[in-house]
Amino acid sequence: MKAIGSPSLDASTRTPAVGTRNTRSGLASAWSWIVLGGLIVGTLDLVFAMSFWALRDVAPIRVVQGVAAWVLGRDDARAGGWTTALLGAGLHYYLMTAIVAVSHFASQHHTRLLRHPLRYGALYGAACFVLVHVIVVPLYSAAPPRTIQFDWYGACFAAHVVLVGIPCGLLARYWHTRG
Repeated sequence: MKAIGSPSLDASTRTPAVGTRNTRSGLASAWSWIVLGGLIVGTLDLVFAMSFWALRDVAPIRVVQGVAAWVLGRDDARAGGWTTALLGAGLHYYLMTAIVAVSHFASQHHTRLLRHPLRYGALYGAACFVLVHVIVVPLYSAAPPRTIQFDWYGACFAAHVVLVGIPCGLLARYWHTRG
């Protein structure tokens, strides 16, 4: 018997039953779900970052300006005030929505991701951390990190695992197994 709120499982293989949602309305619904997931995951990550830096007396506006600095550089991002803060927030939510979309579409084709959303979600969050903070930002950012701050990187790694990757796995499982 299926408990309320639990995903449906195929009894013969004990794998999540993946429905077909290839219709135009299904695709639109999937993108709505992905955008909602991006808002959820993005907000969790942003609240984490703002809380972390608030303990170090850094204003919340500086956190999102720090994201804008990836494309503008540090000085221009700080000088832009609320305009660059909004740009940084937009970039952050765009990135988080893309992360949710990759998870969503990857899970369509790999049912083991749906069977083990905590395990694979955690691995996905770790991979996203490495991609963003170890590869992309240091190599391509207009304002790469000046020095490695191990407390920030450790906390950020944990946040990507718990607040980004695992929710991506759970959101994908919910979407693909809902009846």
